[in-house]
Amino acid sequence: MAEKMRAVRKVRPGPGLEITEIDIPRIKPNEVLVKVRATSICGTDVHIYKWDAWSQSRIKPPITIGHEFCGDVVEVGSEVRSLKVGDFISADSHIFDGTCHVCRNGQPHICQNLVIFGVDTNGSYAEYVAVPETSAWKNDPDLDPAIGSIQDPLGNAVYAVLCEPITGKSVAIFGDGPIGLFAIGVARASGASRIYHIGKYPARIAIGKQMGTDVAINVADGGVVERIMDDTHGLGVDVAIEMTGNQTAVDESLAVLRKGGRWVAFGIPSQPITIDLNKSVIFKGITIYGINGRQLWQSWMQMQGLFRAGFDPSPVITHRIKLDEFQKGFDLMTAADRQAAKIVMYP
Repeated sequence: MAEKMRAVRKVRPGPGLEITEIDIPRIKPNEVLVKVRATSICGTDVHIYKWDAWSQSRIKPPITIGHEFCGDVVEVGSEVRSLKVGDFISADSHIFDGTCHVCRNGQPHICQNLVIFGVDTNGSYAEYVAVPETSAWKNDPDLDPAIGSIQDPLGNAVYAVLCEPITGKSVAIFGDGPIGLFAIGVARASGASRIYHIGKYPARIAIGKQMGTDVAINVADGGVVERIMDDTHGLGVDVAIEMTGNQTAVDESLAVLRKGGRWVAFGIPSQPITIDLNKSVIFKGITIYGINGRQLWQSWMQMQGLFRAGFDPSPVITHRIKLDEFQKGFDLMTAADRQAAKIVMYP
């Protein structure tokens, strides 16, 4: 094996990324070395690329970014027992310690000492990545590598949609980012009775229809609450999933939720959000779920089951490019028209 590899890195503070040559990782006894087959671009990566206020406070260059990926195990640490050379794996980006109170309470996805691939440690925009055994997930051998690479964000959608049973229920999904689009498909595959999709970009709303939308609403047309309430005969939806972090979307998603319904918060606001607790929560008797990451490993088991049952998330994957073309990928992700949804890169 060569000693060097290509990697896309945040080399120094400031906007942009660079592709450079660095040493192939040396694994620890509890890790495996993975030759990356595919890795995809996440909104978090775009924040790091832009070098916004969050990135400036969190990222410590130089670092290889990227946390959505799949690949083949090529080396196994001396303490690893569940993996072998040749296994085709993905990994959950939330690296947990397994010993803190939160982990021991059965919630490792929100570990008290959480470390994230490509944010706190070197990530997957490279030819090789080191993965702790406890973070690895064995894929079915025939899984499309592009789909293998997007299980991390798809798992967000699975967790958000299926944190309670959804079969036979009406669902409103606010947001047309990739995870919102995945959520439409998960809701449809899981037996939702009627799916409302509220988005902003025509190209992505069209993808939502491919994924299973019954009623698509562009916020530019207005009347979001009125249309959904009319269509539900004044009752509202059983489940509202908020995936934008936008104040208007928060207000509208709560307004269209029926009494006793379920409200799911996934979108990350850029500033504090206000909610009328009396009107929107207490007097309506709703249940609220905050979604961070994926349930380990329940969400992954649900994803695998969905794939085996024929669920196809590929319409959300709009572009497949080489890792060397990363700049093209980030140009597409930041374009005003948002023609791109999920972009997969191949080292």
